[in-house]
Amino acid sequence: MPNNTLSSPSLPSAKVIHVDTRGAVILSEESPETRDSRGIYLPNHIEPVSHIAVDVGGSLAKVVYFTRSPDPPSSPSVVATAGSSIPSTISTPRSLSPSNEPASPSGSGIKMNGALTPLVLDTPHHGLSSLSGLDSGGLLRDSMLRRTSQHFPGGSLNFERFETDNIHECVDFIQELIERSAEVNDVSIEDMRKGVKIMATGGGAHRFYELFKDKLHVEVRREDEMECLIEGLKFITLIPDEVYYFSDELIQSVSHPAAKNGVDGVFERPSPNPPTYAVSFERHPTPQLPCLLVNIGSGVSIIKVDEDGKFERVSGTSLGGGTLWGLLSLLTPATTFDEMLTFSDNGDNASVDMLVGDIYGQDYSKLGLKSTMIASSFGKVFKKGGEKTKFSPEDISRSLLYAVSNNIGQIAYMNAEKYNLERIYFGGCFIRGHAATITTLSYAIRFWSKGTKRALFLRHEGFLGSIGAWIKHINEDVDD
Repeated sequence: MPNNTLSSPSLPSAKVIHVDTRGAVILSEESPETRDSRGIYLPNHIEPVSHIAVDVGGSLAKVVYFTRSPDPPSSPSVVATAGSSIPSTISTPRSLSPSNEPASPSGSGIKMNGALTPLVLDTPHHGLSSLSGLDSGGLLRDSMLRRTSQHFPGGSLNFERFETDNIHECVDFIQELIERSAEVNDVSIEDMRKGVKIMATGGGAHRFYELFKDKLHVEVRREDEMECLIEGLKFITLIPDEVYYFSDELIQSVSHPAAKNGVDGVFERPSPNPPTYAVSFERHPTPQLPCLLVNIGSGVSIIKVDEDGKFERVSGTSLGGGTLWGLLSLLTPATTFDEMLTFSDNGDNASVDMLVGDIYGQDYSKLGLKSTMIASSFGKVFKKGGEKTKFSPEDISRSLLYAVSNNIGQIAYMNAEKYNLERIYFGGCFIRGHAATITTLSYAIRFWSKGTKRALFLRHEGFLGSIGAWIKHINEDVDD
């Protein structure tokens, strides 16, 4: 008589796994705060993944993990990946990615992309309600896995971020994810922990190593930060519509030499009110090396990547996202980076910055300097012998955002010119899909290179390190 008793499920660890990116779809955002952390649905990926990657920087901790789903998420946005070459007045990928789903309230604690409420879990009509929230081998029974694996591709790469000052929130989130996955897989928490690894990178991988290890009771592996950045860049640029750039008539005219460049052949310099851009996406991406990666986190690292993938940190600056965050914390009532960006959206830097027109009363045409060009950031703040003027948080935020972004843009250009690199990728949580930041960096590169170089941006710009840590483990050799 056959034994109908099903054995307990096993939880295979990810060893030699290669991510199948065919048909990858970037999901629509849930709110403005998630515009750089939308999930990526991988409809053809089959193999189980049982590890979580975390990149802990000086300001933010970024988490990447994979959840399994036999059906596409309820809100994969066609518009989110379609892109557009039509000029728009709001120059951000976010503006081209409206969701048909109602936005989740910020801070609601509920994620529709599988982060806190993993997709298809506890939905009986699928008949597969025991799929893993953190796919550690997937099904309640090995026999079910064998029967359905060929017919059950699909899952989402999920992204979360936390402030490093609140690192315990990050740890609690990961712990909840592991516990939830044990529950839905009907395995003990001890067995679940055996199948999970934490791939940690960034400075916090060392600083918080013991915290992750002791609190989560799982294996924690530390990965080199720069290696992870490059691995993340190489992977994410293969996702359709991940890479985008802001284009305009000036760049178009440079591409077609028959047309004149700028006005009467003169290139405008970066200004407080740069021209409106359209957003163009790279829909059919291919590996694009060599390149320059400008990673803007708390500070800035500039990394030269050779054609064979070898890399070298060739420059950087301490004036990065941490600088903007720190100074605006002192100068404005904003308490979060998103509040600071909102302030800058509503500000007018001309009340704070000294412009060329404030000095000359007009354009300085001989040097191609428009009257609206910033001559001195915060130049109007100091008035000798006069009473101190009060400036609005919005104007201060706008001015400082321009100052930091323009500085980074010029340093990036000089390094690209020095190493003869055409492609310049900007990454890091400083950008946050923010139109004014992207415009300033794009305009700086366009002007200083006379239109011969282009600033390229990434829709998951802040997660390169954590994506790289995730990929490094997936592609490691089982015999190593």
